[in-house]
Amino acid sequence: MRKALLTGAFLAMSAGLTACGNNSQQAAETTVPQETATTAVQETTQEEKETVVATGEAEGYGGTITAEVTLDGDKIVELKINGDNETPEIGGAALESLQAAIVEKGSIEGVDAVAGATWTSKGVFNAIGSALGMETEDTGSQEQKEVAATGLSHGIGFFSSGRLGPGKDDKDVGVYSINEVIAYVLFDDDGKILDLEVDQLEVATPNYDGEHMPKLTGFPGHSYNADENHDEKVDTILEQTEETYLAQVDSWISKRERGSTYKLNSGTWDEEMDLFEETFRGMTVDEVKQWYSAYCSDLNGRPLHGTSDKEEDVKKYDALSDEEKAALDAVAGATMSLNDAHGNLIAAMEKAYEHRRPVEAESVAKIGLGITNTGRLGPGKDDQDVGVYSFNTQAAGACFDADGKIVALYTDVMEVATPNYDGEHMPKLTGFPGQVYNADENHDEKVDAVLEQTEETFLAQIESWTTKRERGDTYKLNSGTWAQEMDLFEGYFAGMTTDEVHAWFEACCSDLNGRPLHGTSDKEEDIAKQEALTDDQKQGLDGISSATMSLRDAHGDILGAIEKAWEAAKDSNITIK
Repeated sequence: MRKALLTGAFLAMSAGLTACGNNSQQAAETTVPQETATTAVQETTQEEKETVVATGEAEGYGGTITAEVTLDGDKIVELKINGDNETPEIGGAALESLQAAIVEKGSIEGVDAVAGATWTSKGVFNAIGSALGMETEDTGSQEQKEVAATGLSHGIGFFSSGRLGPGKDDKDVGVYSINEVIAYVLFDDDGKILDLEVDQLEVATPNYDGEHMPKLTGFPGHSYNADENHDEKVDTILEQTEETYLAQVDSWISKRERGSTYKLNSGTWDEEMDLFEETFRGMTVDEVKQWYSAYCSDLNGRPLHGTSDKEEDVKKYDALSDEEKAALDAVAGATMSLNDAHGNLIAAMEKAYEHRRPVEAESVAKIGLGITNTGRLGPGKDDQDVGVYSFNTQAAGACFDADGKIVALYTDVMEVATPNYDGEHMPKLTGFPGQVYNADENHDEKVDAVLEQTEETFLAQIESWTTKRERGDTYKLNSGTWAQEMDLFEGYFAGMTTDEVHAWFEACCSDLNGRPLHGTSDKEEDIAKQEALTDDQKQGLDGISSATMSLRDAHGDILGAIEKAWEAAKDSNITIK
């Protein structure tokens, strides 16, 4: 993890800072973003020769926070803080509280971060550090310690859930979301977690007021209230067309990809998730479940940090031993839930273990998880002339060696279609509660009913979703099941870098449909491209002669997910005995 640490006098000044409330960030961990911190110092003259006025800035929760600090020697005698973009009720109140407390003490030493406003508090401390002109030290990427493992396997787990809320818009129309948690996990022969990467796709109705939340109006033909300027008021009713549908799905990004825009109480989503991942390394999935049961709230799935005022949480926390309470310090900066309406992260890890496959390798230098999303128009329409539509979420987990070559690859896809799609085992979605869609319930290519989505059926539909691998023998392609064909590609790409996989795809797959060129297409463009291949390239294609599916088409951008896995790769440093 990269940190810009304050040094020198500022660290000494802040050594006593402790956070309270739901947050436990220490001032010694306070970071100053190098790209945003600025400093200006002005000395006064005549009778106040030791008085210095300095200004600095840093990032808060909503934007830039500036601090004008007046020092008499090393004592802060006056402080002006400005953060116009902080939320008035929380961040704005925190600015006033911190300003008064710091001036009263003449220092930030002993001044607590404001409970529930960690980001704003951190921004204030960082801005003061910037004003004091303290240099920053970039510790760089910390070297990952080598992990020796007996055996290696890996797996991907999807867990999908629906969420009712938060609440309703100002027109009394419900807000809803779809959550897909994806866990890529490496295990040793004893089932202990060697490394893991967890990410999540959350997609909400357009009346959700969050600016950076991926949105879905519904399928083409649907409409929904929309809060387009994020002021908690409905501005318009969006009418979904085929064009806007594809654009919405194409714009979806995961919680890790949302980066600093996804702020929680004590950090970003990915920062908090990293803390959990570090804690779970070395545990089995059963031990993770036991840890969760012992140390997390039964009400909301969040770690028990002794700050909840709920009777059940207080009782459960008080029952912990001093050692157990101290152990929770490892995730003191993580306040998010591991299992609530936002998503079940524990269940995704459990599925990764259930789906694990052996990896033949001597070492793993990095692991990565890549996610892509695509919308599909069709296939065709039902017998009532209503379109069939689907969306696909592709996930690729990969192990890489020190040269960036793929050691092992694990890919899966969640495909969800409108209920008028006639396939029996296809996961279905009617839409959000209040929306309706034609349904072919007995899979005979004829519409049997018009389904009206309720909150109950919405949750039930999403809970029933299964991935293409989980569908197993029911998902047949020309030369085998989807899983069998994907296995061929995964084995074929071992030993390649993702750049080499991309180059292979460009040279050896159809420009029309993304399928490997096996010399069987009657399309002029495919024939010309296949004839232009070298003998070595044609021979290489024999290794996947029974793989006929596309790696990049409307069904899904699998190639893109593999490429993203490398882009997101992190150090792992596993040696297999």
